[in-house]
Amino acid sequence: MAETEQGDRTERPTPRRLQEARRRGEVPRSRDLSAALVTLAGGVGLTLLGGAVGGRLLALVANSMSFTRGAAMDAGQILPALGTASLQGLLAMAPILGLLLAAALLAPLLIGGWNFSGEPLALNWSRLDPIAGLGRMFSLRGAIELLKALARVAVVAAVAVVLLRVQFRQFQLLGAEPVGMAIAHALSLAGGALIVLGGALGLIALVDVPLTLWQHQRALRMTREEIREESKDVDGNPEIRSRIRRVQQEMARRRMMEEVPRADVVVTNPTHYAVALRYEENRMRAPVVVAKGRDLVALRIRAMAERHQVPLVEAPPLARALHAACDLGDEIPARLYAAVAQVLTYVYQLRTARRRGLQAPPPPHIDPPPHSPQR
Repeated sequence: MAETEQGDRTERPTPRRLQEARRRGEVPRSRDLSAALVTLAGGVGLTLLGGAVGGRLLALVANSMSFTRGAAMDAGQILPALGTASLQGLLAMAPILGLLLAAALLAPLLIGGWNFSGEPLALNWSRLDPIAGLGRMFSLRGAIELLKALARVAVVAAVAVVLLRVQFRQFQLLGAEPVGMAIAHALSLAGGALIVLGGALGLIALVDVPLTLWQHQRALRMTREEIREESKDVDGNPEIRSRIRRVQQEMARRRMMEEVPRADVVVTNPTHYAVALRYEENRMRAPVVVAKGRDLVALRIRAMAERHQVPLVEAPPLARALHAACDLGDEIPARLYAAVAQVLTYVYQLRTARRRGLQAPPPPHIDPPPHSPQR
């Protein structure tokens, strides 16, 4: 059942799925990378600072051993002296400890980044299930972890054997050196050994890091159904979105129809297109399209215009050109200025005739605009 479910998870995790996993504390981590960086940092620290640190520790030990019999028997003196010596020892080791801390903090930044989550600390009874634990042990991930552990042990053992054989003579000669020189030399040898060991762990990390990233992505893979459900949660149900879109279109159409009574003229096709224009000479550079539509919407625009006595001018090429070139609220393009000017001139003549009670002028012959689209 689990294999079938995992086989259905063929899709890459979405950003939301990755963010939720990060919130739960599930981020890719490579122990080999962290071990390699810390080991290399320790080796470099001992190689570069081993002599100075060894000298400070030697001086500390010499000073700490210099006390009288009375001071040794007095608890009021020996305990403060022990505390002071411990603090001085930590200060002497501070540079190397600082390098180790920096390496430990740098490792997470290289893969997964820093992440602080309290959820892994919560009690999870599923982690205490022995059957689930056995399932994890004998899973593909468990087999990979076992192979990684065996490879790590083999590499470390092989490097340790080689280092001991190469440096065995030098370790033997440490006993013949003065104490201070022997301590510095021993720390230098230990630093070189840690650098070689860290390099070997780094080779393992080069394999472990891509493998860890692949395992993390594989564990978070999703089914197509999960992606659809997430899309519904994020974007909303498609039916609801469609309904909202229809409502928004209806509201926009209603607002558009409210602008028709304030238009100066409606240019028609005569039946397929209708475009309402308004022009205020002192406020507008050019006439503006306040309503437009095709077929049924065009019929509603014409009916609204007739109800409020807005002039209708039949000019099919101009109506098609205005409908194609302009959105609501747009000024008409310059190539249509001449044709629209003929329409507005007729409208102003018509208004003057109505005010004076004269006969309405005949409808003008509107010159076709250049490059006007055909229906």
